Amino acid sequence: MKIAMACSEANPFIKTGGLADVTYALSKEMVNLGEEVAIFLPLYNKIKSLGLDYKYVATVNINLSWRKESANVLYLLKDGIHYYFIENQHYFERDAIYGFDDDGERFAFYTMAVANIMPIINFKPDIIHAHDWQPGMLFCYIRENGMDFYKNTKFVFTIHNPAFQGILDRYALGNLYNLPDRLFYSGQVEFGGRVSTLKSAIIYANKVTTVSPNHRNELLTPEGSMGLNEVLRFREYDFCGILNGIDYEEFNPSKDKFIAKEFNVKNYLSGKQENKLAVLKHFSLKDENAPLYSLVSRVTWQKGMNLVFSAVRELVNRGANVVLLGSGEYACEQEMEKLHKEFPDHVGIYVGYNNQLAHQIYAGSDFFLMPSLFEPCGLGQMIAQRYGALPIVRRTGGLKDSVINYDGHNDDCSNGFGFDDFSTWDMNRTCLYAHDIYWNHKETFRKLVRNALNTDNSWQRSGECYHELYKSII
Repeated sequence: MKIAMACSEANPFIKTGGLADVTYALSKEMVNLGEEVAIFLPLYNKIKSLGLDYKYVATVNINLSWRKESANVLYLLKDGIHYYFIENQHYFERDAIYGFDDDGERFAFYTMAVANIMPIINFKPDIIHAHDWQPGMLFCYIRENGMDFYKNTKFVFTIHNPAFQGILDRYALGNLYNLPDRLFYSGQVEFGGRVSTLKSAIIYANKVTTVSPNHRNELLTPEGSMGLNEVLRFREYDFCGILNGIDYEEFNPSKDKFIAKEFNVKNYLSGKQENKLAVLKHFSLKDENAPLYSLVSRVTWQKGMNLVFSAVRELVNRGANVVLLGSGEYACEQEMEKLHKEFPDHVGIYVGYNNQLAHQIYAGSDFFLMPSLFEPCGLGQMIAQRYGALPIVRRTGGLKDSVINYDGHNDDCSNGFGFDDFSTWDMNRTCLYAHDIYWNHKETFRKLVRNALNTDNSWQRSGECYHELYKSII
């Protein structure tokens, strides 16, 4: 099977968020299953600066209405994946990846380049798997232009972040994609009186997925869909949720050179304790016997930071230690600074991101805080489980799918703690319950940690689900 991935970012070359992790890990898993995979990426400045040893393979010319642009196509084989980079100085050689006024035009060029490159390089895919709004018009462009090269190709589309819907002016159909206005008037790409590349992908795909089963259900409701529920209801029987995994090579406590002591489920007691001591020393925190709570995240309202700050005070007043790592909204960063000044012996902070320190925090923590307002999948809770830190989550999106709440009776399967209401009361209550388990029910706590360490959050599991989906439509 030949699989083409159309996406705006992918590891190990360019990443701003979880999309890059998913496209790379899923592609790598397909290669492990014996399939041929190609990833098509814009050649951003950040990729160019890596000095990669890629090979020129072709040039493709694209007309965006009256504008004529061309792209060189550069090739590199990495981890068994065929990477094709689309080089265009005007659109992609900038200091950032997203956030420009002409993003719609930039990714229209990318989309049409992808469609026209594959026939030139003779990569004839059985599956094209597109991700999020940036290549959202790809399926429509191919089908409406009657491109015979793709007559047997099937389309899969994954919604990673429904908040970004590729909203363009209605005239973008002709001005950017050279497509007829009838597609707007027929409703195939129209969304709220404008063009939505995300809606287009949903309509033209053979199968639509999102990043967790529970998030799939949320997207079918008016409250949780960001306006997409009616569109997705139309495709409900072709719409499924597949929970993301994490990279078990990168996140492996038994081989992680970033942490103070490597460990596994057999020696986790000594391993976790030594890693905790290293974290406490790094942040100059006291009381090595106290439970250590942590957060590694963007610090924004969406991540429930107001709930976190309230819980930190409750926990510290009961003798806990807390470490917060992340950056984001200025008010949240200021509140982190305030907590550290208020409790210097019990609250450690790192404003920014440090990958090595993040690994150390996961390895040393007893509990991991993730009370998100919404979370399509989430990876932090899975990484925490991998390192034996019990997640405390709000049961939304993928957090509900991946964290089995301990209810006082299910210590045979529980791997964390959860609550439902987005409120400081529910968050604090759950944290204090976890606190009580740590102090007064040691054997139960250890059993939950073992459950977390044994949880399968690998991409092998997720990849097999996608593999079966692909095979079901070709």
